[in-house]
Amino acid sequence: MKRRQVNTGLAAMGAAMALPARAKERKAMTHELKTGGDRGYLRIATEEAFATREQVDVFLRMVRDGTADQGMVSLWGFYAQSPSERATQIMDRLLDLGDQRLAHMDATGIDKAILALTSPGVQPLLDVEEAKGIARRANDFLAERCQAHPDRFIGMTAVAPQDPHWSAAEIVRGAKELGFKGVQINSHTQGHYLDEPQFDPIFKALAEVGQPLYIHPATLPDSMMGDMIHAGLDGAVFGFGVETSYHLLRLVTTGIFDRYPDLQIMAGHGLEALPYWLYRTDFMHKAGIRSKRYARLKPLQHDLFHYMRNNFLGTTSGLCWEPAVKLMLEVMGEDRVMYAMDYPYQYVPEEVQAMDNLAISKEAKKKFFQTNAERWFKL
Repeated sequence: MKRRQVNTGLAAMGAAMALPARAKERKAMTHELKTGGDRGYLRIATEEAFATREQVDVFLRMVRDGTADQGMVSLWGFYAQSPSERATQIMDRLLDLGDQRLAHMDATGIDKAILALTSPGVQPLLDVEEAKGIARRANDFLAERCQAHPDRFIGMTAVAPQDPHWSAAEIVRGAKELGFKGVQINSHTQGHYLDEPQFDPIFKALAEVGQPLYIHPATLPDSMMGDMIHAGLDGAVFGFGVETSYHLLRLVTTGIFDRYPDLQIMAGHGLEALPYWLYRTDFMHKAGIRSKRYARLKPLQHDLFHYMRNNFLGTTSGLCWEPAVKLMLEVMGEDRVMYAMDYPYQYVPEEVQAMDNLAISKEAKKKFFQTNAERWFKL
């Protein structure tokens, strides 16, 4: 038999053998999604949003009366007013903490959802008393829904950082009276960041209740917006990550974890890309301190690698992509990375299947989907 014939025959045999393997792979990628732990773990989604009608109505009022900043006009001027399928679908889902949400969780195999008032919470509101009232009523509503579905819904406390002392008291109420397991703050509050000293009562309350702080993106403040809206890059596509990673770096580089060494700060979207930038950020931070270039920056007790592996927690909301998840696991450690869907803004069943098929150990996968959330939220 000639060499060409042999090679052709071998190729044909290889292709024939590959067909069942490829079919098996396709079947694995499109497996049925079920709740109940049929794959050896429960799926706990750790960054899931809801809204109240009162909150959305205030956003609309601010957009229409001109008191909203550019980011709010861009974000909520779209979601609360656009007739597009995406906007109307998301609004419908945000306002539902009942049958529709539970059905969507069942359809994608999500056993439990950790819920928080959607960004930007009440933080843009200029009337502080109004902000506190809306936050408190949203917390009460969420607590009622969590009590109605205790095996499916878990709450995080909403606060109004405009009044840090009230927020501290609400954190304690959320933990001790409402049964909530964490606190969410939607990044900046009218251009102010949590490293500023007036917000210290919030961190004291977090230390008192021993709960994690989830820093969720918000739209960029006007001082950072520049040409982002014109470029179409102000929202989740880019701007959210820029603004929130900036907030996280402000906190760590000014010593928040030295003052509160047990504090755990969570963030989504791959910890807003900070694991990718960690080496360079750490290198340049140290260089800035050695050169005394910035008066604000003082030596820390540890390098940024230490805080990444001891004080930061990352979720995969909106970033269910294996290379990114594996980077998080390698940089942060497998005890510090958790699954999130980002419902209703990103509801894609195929992403759940992709995460089920992550090429990591069974033990690491159970941590990723279930036991890390149980540990850090104390479920």
